[in-house]
Amino acid sequence: MTAAVILAAGDGKRMKSKKQKVCCRVLFKPMLCWVLDSCKAAGIDEANTCAVISDDPRGVPELLSEKIKTAVQTERRGTGHAVLCAKDFLDEMKSNGVSHVAVLCGDAPFVSAEVLTSALEYHKRNGNAVTVITAELDDPARYGRIIRNVSGEFTEIVEAADASPEQLAVREINSGSYWFSIDFLLSHLPLLQAENAQGEYYLTDMISLARKDSLSVGAFVCGDTSVVLGANDRTALAQLNEIARQRIIALHRLNGVDIPIADGVMIGPDVTIGCDTTVLPGTILCGKTEIGEGCTVGPNSRIIDCVIGDDCNIDSSRLEQSEVGSGVRIGPFAQLRPNSKIADKVKIGNFVEIKNSTVGEKTSFAHLTYIGDSDFGARINVGCGVVTVNYDGKGKYRTTVGDDAFIGCNSNLIAPVTVENGAYVAAATTVTENVPADAMTIGRVRQSFYPGYALRWRKKK
Repeated sequence: MTAAVILAAGDGKRMKSKKQKVCCRVLFKPMLCWVLDSCKAAGIDEANTCAVISDDPRGVPELLSEKIKTAVQTERRGTGHAVLCAKDFLDEMKSNGVSHVAVLCGDAPFVSAEVLTSALEYHKRNGNAVTVITAELDDPARYGRIIRNVSGEFTEIVEAADASPEQLAVREINSGSYWFSIDFLLSHLPLLQAENAQGEYYLTDMISLARKDSLSVGAFVCGDTSVVLGANDRTALAQLNEIARQRIIALHRLNGVDIPIADGVMIGPDVTIGCDTTVLPGTILCGKTEIGEGCTVGPNSRIIDCVIGDDCNIDSSRLEQSEVGSGVRIGPFAQLRPNSKIADKVKIGNFVEIKNSTVGEKTSFAHLTYIGDSDFGARINVGCGVVTVNYDGKGKYRTTVGDDAFIGCNSNLIAPVTVENGAYVAAATTVTENVPADAMTIGRVRQSFYPGYALRWRKKK
C-alpha cells in the first residue's frame, strides 16, 4: 500500500492573492487539484493522502475531499519540517500497512500519474529508503543539484544557496518529489538539523542520513522536465498555463479533434472530446465537460461542466452545468444556465436563455426568448420574445408546455401554468390559466382605432 503527503502550506506572497498559492489555477483548475488527481490516478487512495496546510489555509480546505486528511504547519521552517508536521498521519499509515509514501509539492501541477508509478517501481525494485524524482534542465537556476560520484552513483542533494560553483554547474536537479520507505521516513525525520544558510530543515538531507546508515538511495531521472515546474508569481503561472494549454491541444489533435487554429482556445485537463469534432478560435472548455463526436464548437463559446452529444453546433454561446443531446443547434449568443437538459435535435437560436429547464426533442426556440424553471415537451415551436415568468418576488414556480404546442411571439407564461399537448397560444398573449389540450388561447386587449388622430398630432407638433 502507498500514501502521499502533499506540501500545501506556502503563502505565495508574490502571487498577491487572498488565497494560498496552491489555489491558483492552471487551466481553470487549482494547482493542488492537479497533484491530488495525479495521486489518485497513480493508485493512492484519498484516505491515504494528507495535505500539510498553513494555520491560515485561505481556500485550501475547500479543495480537499472529506477523505483527505490534513496536518497544520504553523511555522515555515522548510520541507523537512512540513513533513514532520504530518507525523501523526504517517504513524496511522504505518499501522494500516502502508509501506511507501510519496512526498509532493502542491504547487508543482505537472507531476503525472505515469511519473509517480514509474518512480515507485524503480524505488521498490532497488529497495531504496528514498528515491528522488529528478530532471535535467538547460538552466537549473534555483533548483537543488543532484550530486553523483565518479561512477555515477547518486550521493546527495545540494541546495542552490549552499552549492559550490562546480555543483552549480550540474544540470540534473531535484524536482521536489520523492518516494520514501515509511519506516525510514518515520525513524529519520527527527534527525534532521537546520544547519544551512536558510536555517531550515531540508527534506533533501534525508539522503545523507540514509547513506550514513548504509541504506540504498536512488535518483529516478524523469524525461519530462515540466515535472519540476512551479509558480511563485503570476508571470510564472501564466507560463504554466501556456505549457498546459499547448500540451492538451496537442493531445486532442492526436485523438482526432480538429483544432485548425488554436488562437484563444483553452481546454481544461478534465475535458473529453470525441473524434471529428471541430473546436474554433476563442473557445473555452472547462471542468468535467464531455463533448461527443462530429460537433462544431465555437467560435467564442464557453462550456463549463456540460455533457454534449454528437453532431451538435454551438456557436458563440455559453453553457454551464447542463446536458445537451445529439444534433442540437445552439446560438449564436445563446445561454444555457445550470440544470438545463436539452433533448436531441433541439434548436436554440440567438439571444435565447434557458435555465433549470427540460426541453423535448425537436423543439425550437428561434430567438429572443427566456425559458426558466420550465418543462417543455417535444416538437414545440416557440416564437420570438416569449418569456416564462417564473418569479413573483417571493418564490419561483414552474411552467409546463406539452408536446406539439405552439407558443406565439411576445407571449408571457405566468407560472405556475400548464399549456397542454397540442395547444396554441396566440401572439402577444399573457397566459395566467392552464390551456387545455388542442385548444387555442388569446389573451390580449382588443385593438382600437382613432381615425385622424395621428394627423392631428403631427399638426399640433
